[in-house]
Amino acid sequence: MKVVYLNSPGILEIRDMPTPSPAEGEILLRIKAALTCGTDLKSFVRGHPMVPMPGMFGHEFAGIIETTGKGVRKFKPGDEVMSVHTAPCRKCSYCAKKLYNLCENIMSTKILGAFAEYILIPSHIVSQNVFIKHTQLTFEEAAFLEPLSCVIHGMSGLKIKKGDSVLIIGAGPIGLLHLLVAKQRGARVVITGLEHERLRTAARLGADGAIAPSMLSDSTRTFTNKTGFDFVFECTGQLAVWETAINYARRGGTVVLFGGCKQGTVVTYDTYRIHYDEITLKGVFHFTPHDVKSAYELLGSGAIDVKSLISGSYALDKIQEPFQKLSHGEGIKYSITP
Repeated sequence: MKVVYLNSPGILEIRDMPTPSPAEGEILLRIKAALTCGTDLKSFVRGHPMVPMPGMFGHEFAGIIETTGKGVRKFKPGDEVMSVHTAPCRKCSYCAKKLYNLCENIMSTKILGAFAEYILIPSHIVSQNVFIKHTQLTFEEAAFLEPLSCVIHGMSGLKIKKGDSVLIIGAGPIGLLHLLVAKQRGARVVITGLEHERLRTAARLGADGAIAPSMLSDSTRTFTNKTGFDFVFECTGQLAVWETAINYARRGGTVVLFGGCKQGTVVTYDTYRIHYDEITLKGVFHFTPHDVKSAYELLGSGAIDVKSLISGSYALDKIQEPFQKLSHGEGIKYSITP
């Protein structure tokens, strides 16, 4: 089978490798669509601690089951399925506390290699986080299961409701997914970002305001009647944005720090605001099986328009092109079709 390897930043190579056979509880999936994402782009541009190099690449995918291993009961060859690339071990101390996204083994047992003709899905993922694809979804839309699960997790417990004000900082793929979910929940949403085309996409997707960062202070005052936003979502992973995000939250508001920063970096906050204005700062990471199930149901409902986030489709042997475009700020997400 053909597999894309990320050899070093900026260098992708297509390798011929033996097609694996599924062991007990595993399935071999024939990839029909795999999507680019922000982690992929970071890896391509400068490397990423969670993506070893040289190594297989890509983790948002959907496809058709080629073969199943012994003991697989829920699925059969020919089934069209959608999946994520991790699942908790259900054995460690964090899993015992039902903090499944913080499972001690979840990153070490993840699978990469969606930019390929086939991917082998291990038994712990098959049993928890693989689903029959909704018939009305294309494979490209079904491949949004993983990033949408992350967004659902970040919004879990917030009880965003009709009329609430939401600010999303960062109009990349994750920011736009936050927009779709917040609007689906009835919120009034302002999104800010640097790329004009992405802001135009946000406006088409229903943003009540899609603005440049230079307009954010004025927009906060006018949009929220000078009180600040109920919820602020930081989706850039930039230290300066982490620090300033709190400035746009109302008293009693919540700031969700979604974008990951480099290990060891430090931010500083005004203690007066945190204490006397009772601001909640919420760090979020990854997702739980419950989040995946919720994302699966939301995609199947047709309530959010993820297809508008796909900027184009490329064959496997043209994979360098979409990453070059993304590295220059062109497009949102691209579909890779083996």
